[in-house]
Amino acid sequence: MLHRIISNSQSKAITYSLFQSCNKVPNKDWQAINKEDNLYLVLPYLAVIEDSLAATIDFWYVIFYQDQIPVGIAYTQLIKVNPKQISQQKLPCKVSDAIQNFFLKNLEIKTLVCGNLFACGAHGFSFDTTKINTQEATKALTEALKDIRTVVHADDKPSFILLKEFWQEKVQLLGNDFEELHYKAFEVDVNMVLELQPHWNTFEDYLTDFRTKFRTRAKKTFEKSAAVSIKDFNSKNIRLYAEAIDKLYRSVIENADFKLGHLNARAFEGFKDQLGDQFIFKGYFLDDDLIGFTTAFVPQDQVLEANHIGINYTYNKSHALYQRMLYEYVSTAIQLRTKELRLGRTAETIKSTVGATPKRMKLYVKHGNTLSNQLLKPLVDFITPNDYEIRTPFKAQLS
Repeated sequence: MLHRIISNSQSKAITYSLFQSCNKVPNKDWQAINKEDNLYLVLPYLAVIEDSLAATIDFWYVIFYQDQIPVGIAYTQLIKVNPKQISQQKLPCKVSDAIQNFFLKNLEIKTLVCGNLFACGAHGFSFDTTKINTQEATKALTEALKDIRTVVHADDKPSFILLKEFWQEKVQLLGNDFEELHYKAFEVDVNMVLELQPHWNTFEDYLTDFRTKFRTRAKKTFEKSAAVSIKDFNSKNIRLYAEAIDKLYRSVIENADFKLGHLNARAFEGFKDQLGDQFIFKGYFLDDDLIGFTTAFVPQDQVLEANHIGINYTYNKSHALYQRMLYEYVSTAIQLRTKELRLGRTAETIKSTVGATPKRMKLYVKHGNTLSNQLLKPLVDFITPNDYEIRTPFKAQLS
């Protein structure tokens, strides 16, 4: 454990303690800040992530204190990206040749990430704003990140610090503070989100609001996938089908946009063991063969967040597998009485056919070298989200 004074507020010093493993973090102090039980900040969830990725990614956990009272928490991951694994087609945004040359040419890019590698949202930190204001919080966070970069990783220093990634309400709350601390904002692909309507008590209620064309499409999807059975998995089921799950997951990763990391069946089993009903795993079977799976988290009340999937693409078109998965996500969200279904980035057009609409998100990045950081601004200005088309399945605009 490392301990250091990093800044002073008007009256009290802000200190922080660093922990290199989840199992060394004092649970009471951590949960004193994560009072709302953000699923992506609970230690059992983070422990599963750490256990799955510790061989390739370095983790650090931070607790901020005033007078020995916890006022904030954060966690980071040091990731290394091999540019041979990256092409412009696999980036979650459009970039110019200048960006590719600056970042990706003959380099191993080391980045200190504050945020969740597998979920959208500012899940890398949290502060008790009754004890510390947002300006003090962002300054304390960025000072700690700088120390982790320069002191903790002195022998393997990352070039960049990345804060990922912020919904618009968080941008309005914290964006100016980060930019004043010389972080550069940029956008990647939008997150596709379905706002559920109060009168959708059943999946049929939802389909009733569809225009005829899209209701017909849904009917054809269910006809094509009629032979597919869907089963809710517990941890024992996940363990039983682990080999097939890993194979299906790899097939998606190989076809997916650029990923900062990927998990496996053992991690999914861990999520189910640790999180129970807050982690949903569904297996898709054709006869006795597992041909696909979906996962979702319930990170907070009234939100369902689609996450990792696996598909045998041999059956994707013939059995409308991915489209069926999207409808099943909607059905689950309705059953859980959530207000929002987050379907994530990419595949914007097909996700819009189930009613999801694009939500912009921002990330913040800083280069460790002052001169290079000054050059970042004109470069990140060339980063824009990928183009996409949006379908409108509903008869009328829903409020």
